Amino acid sequence: MSLAVAYTRAKLGINAPLVSIEVHLSIGLPGFHMVGLPETAVKESKDRVRSAIINSHFEFPARRITVNLAPADLPKEGSRFDIAIAIAILAASDQLPREHLKDYEFIGELALSGDIRPVDAVLPAALGCVSHNKQLIIASDNAPEAGLVSDLSILPATHLLEISAHLHQRQLLQPWTKQAIAQEDNRQLNSKPDKQLNEVIGQHHAKRALEISATGGHNLLFYGPPGTGKTMLASRLPGILPELTNQQALEVAAIYSVAGKGLRPQIWSRPFRAPHHTASAAALVGGGSTPRPGEISLAHQGVLFLDELPEFSRRVLEVLREPMESGEIMISRVAAQSRYPASFQLIAAMNPCPCGYLGSERCSCSPDQINRYRSKISGPLLDRIDLQVQVSKIENRELLNQRTQVKGESNQQIQQRISAARERQINRQGKINNQLSSLELKTICPLNSEQQRLMDSAINRFALSTRGFYRVLRVARSIADLENRDTVITEDYQEALSYRITSECKQLT
Repeated sequence: MSLAVAYTRAKLGINAPLVSIEVHLSIGLPGFHMVGLPETAVKESKDRVRSAIINSHFEFPARRITVNLAPADLPKEGSRFDIAIAIAILAASDQLPREHLKDYEFIGELALSGDIRPVDAVLPAALGCVSHNKQLIIASDNAPEAGLVSDLSILPATHLLEISAHLHQRQLLQPWTKQAIAQEDNRQLNSKPDKQLNEVIGQHHAKRALEISATGGHNLLFYGPPGTGKTMLASRLPGILPELTNQQALEVAAIYSVAGKGLRPQIWSRPFRAPHHTASAAALVGGGSTPRPGEISLAHQGVLFLDELPEFSRRVLEVLREPMESGEIMISRVAAQSRYPASFQLIAAMNPCPCGYLGSERCSCSPDQINRYRSKISGPLLDRIDLQVQVSKIENRELLNQRTQVKGESNQQIQQRISAARERQINRQGKINNQLSSLELKTICPLNSEQQRLMDSAINRFALSTRGFYRVLRVARSIADLENRDTVITEDYQEALSYRITSECKQLT
């Protein structure tokens, strides 16, 4: 029978649906026909496969070859199907045994010589493969990435002949074995020295806000004159955030794999993305003719830092509003739709006016210039930022006192406190505080009569929106968790309100 089937996986967002490569050899003029919605790179595989088979000393069938990539309605892209196509052709022409092909999945690109090259988006394919209890044959360079998946049998290969020898049971491929190193040792080996928060001189109010933000995953805006430490503070946030869990690390690694960025050097550290203010909307949320993840997805479970916030195009900033609420982004194009996770923590920094020195003799900005500068940040976007903190100029005596540079807790001490607070949140509600719904907040943050009067006054006096009200409750809950309190007290609500008043008054000075 001149029919054979090999299995591989396509790339569809962060998913990897199973694809059956069906090859039929029939009588007729020699030809190579491919069906099943292949795009250009897939169609070109026929030339790579032909040369790889011939240069591997196999016989390329001089018959009519029909290759079907099923399911037929799923778009296929990239060079990841090369190995499966070649194996199916060799099996259909009786040059390879076909009875064991159902036990394997093949992913990789073929060179003209028959060498196997790595491809992107291997991790989602590995996750799909282990769920079907099959063995995965891939390029050796892709093995470390696929090795993140537990209980998966990975057979790395460097040449088509090695796969042939394995299927013939002449020389078996050696399974990929993970390095015999404990996870904790691996983290320490891959880690780099963190930028310490105690290196920032002064700014105790801003440091407190940064710690609260890290505790509950809240969005944060620093504003103040240039050179006061806004960017320096933001860059210290990853060093105090808890490490990713195994499940979170796999989610983040899968996104980076799909984006073609390979394996992250520090897979348990939280991502920190800082795009330039010239970035387009597609660069932030993702896009392209074939949708790819953008910066907000690459910052999933981590931090998206936007420095010089008003310098971003207003149209670009507005695309952040929906994913900030939903934690995901749906990218729709004519050819395909892709849904990517985007549960990121937004940290932003800005000056109070175009020159940055509002309120001092150095400022020459007119009221119109200041209004245009601030109007680039819409009210709905600002309303989604839980904490807005003024970063003031450091006093000379504090700056000149060298002993102030070594004071304060280390990142490890702060991280332990934040990790303990997050553990309390997970044990209590199964999620961190910034993900609490309004219904859950009524149970977790009940207001007594005194607190109701406080919030009523804030709503009336500062025009606190409904969204802003619930965000104050979430921040207050994080403050209580940070202080290891089961009950949110009035002082927690007062502190949380102090971080919202500025935006509700529409003033940044």
